[in-house]
Amino acid sequence: MSRILCAWSPTWAILAWRRRNPTAAPPDGQPFALLENVRGARRLAAVDEAGLRLGLRPGQKATDAMALVPELATADAEPEADAAALTALVDWCVRFSPAVAPDRPDGLFLDISGVDHLWGGEAEMMADLQQRLAGSGLPFRCAVADTPGAAWALAHFAGDGTIAPSGAHRDLLAPLPPAALRLDAEAAAQIERLGLRTLGQILDLPRAPFGRRFGQAALMRLDQALGHTKEALAFRRPPSPWFARLAFFEPISAPEDMARVALDVTAKLCARLERDGQGARRFELCFHRVDGKALPVAVGLSLPGRDAQRIAKLVTPKLETVDPGFGVEVVTIAAWEVERVSGRQAKLDARRDAAVEDGLAPLVDRLVNRLGEDRVWRAAPVESHVPELSVGRRGPLAAAGPARPWDPETPRPVRLFRRPEPLEGVIALTPDDPPNQFRWRGRTHRVRRAEGPERVGEEWWKREIAEVSVGHVRDYYRVEDQDGARFWVFRAGLYEPGQPAKWWLHGLFG
Repeated sequence: MSRILCAWSPTWAILAWRRRNPTAAPPDGQPFALLENVRGARRLAAVDEAGLRLGLRPGQKATDAMALVPELATADAEPEADAAALTALVDWCVRFSPAVAPDRPDGLFLDISGVDHLWGGEAEMMADLQQRLAGSGLPFRCAVADTPGAAWALAHFAGDGTIAPSGAHRDLLAPLPPAALRLDAEAAAQIERLGLRTLGQILDLPRAPFGRRFGQAALMRLDQALGHTKEALAFRRPPSPWFARLAFFEPISAPEDMARVALDVTAKLCARLERDGQGARRFELCFHRVDGKALPVAVGLSLPGRDAQRIAKLVTPKLETVDPGFGVEVVTIAAWEVERVSGRQAKLDARRDAAVEDGLAPLVDRLVNRLGEDRVWRAAPVESHVPELSVGRRGPLAAAGPARPWDPETPRPVRLFRRPEPLEGVIALTPDDPPNQFRWRGRTHRVRRAEGPERVGEEWWKREIAEVSVGHVRDYYRVEDQDGARFWVFRAGLYEPGQPAKWWLHGLFG
């Protein structure tokens, strides 16, 4: 069962605005509100704690608020900047969990399943999160439950720091108001006007009449809070249970320290992978600086693996791009594309050839991580008789796909040009015969042997409207010149009296 931590800031817009405008912010203690235009009227979009204590509330008209609190300071709301700040906070929270989702406009969800033990438990993890946020001037209310709906309800309407035991959040939800179901204000007020003041009263009602009276949305929110219906969260990164973390008493910044902790945290995660018989194809290390910025470094493997030394060697060259600033206080690592890897006994006969994972795979991994995934590949057959479409790119060590191999009766050149190159001075006995002589790149070649033709036409059946043209027919020949060089040439189109034939060179054989 998953465990979700919900963090909520009632005055997020105010706090984010103050951080963006430290010099323009009013002094502490003076009521402050952000204004927005709603249907041509100026209304309060957010109110700080001082304004809330004086009776102000979001949605109130600005004129009414100024009449009630004359000393109220105001500024224009910046919802787009607030959303960007919340996204930055989500990225910062990766140090606590690899799966973090924003709960716009003023909160977020963390999937802490399987990672809370790194802090000693859920309470310790929550306390660390709140302490770090408060230290940056961002107080948040937090709660933990089995479902996002229950965690949201407890964070907004129960005591701060509430932790619902696994499978036992129903009793904690019972005394909360209907608004804890994340309904819009009008629907929640309608439910309360009918005398349903708590979720416990709603839970005692028959489901069918409640759904008919208040709609399917209210019933769905109730089921999501109780865990009867799954709720999909839009995580900033896909959730992964393969996660490890190291925190330091003092920030580090020296390159040798960065390399050492990269190996240590990788070994910590790889030990878990080996214990469970798993391997991963991609690892992402993240260095969290004291100023809150997260600096990710990703490496990939051609085959699933869990060798910490080998992974750390791939990470080390990339550490030059990591600016530690005033120091790194936390390093995390997450594994992706995890799959089962069977154990393998080391070779007893040293004279035998090295296995792929011992010999070729490390070389491929170094090349891929240095040059890029799109620059290291191998040619693979594709089911198409058109030469340009019969070759595709595949990972260097990827398993063969479902496509059939190339036909040995119609061999293809080792080097196939991206674009055919025109031939000049072509001499052929008859239009349907192979060339006896041609000139390519300024040099004349006399043909000694020739094989063909192999006729290739366009794939007319793949067109929405079949437009077959004889101009797209090619007759290919494999020819060898006087020096033994072998070429793959073709004549474009069918023979037409009075029209010179067009010849092209498409590839070179080995």
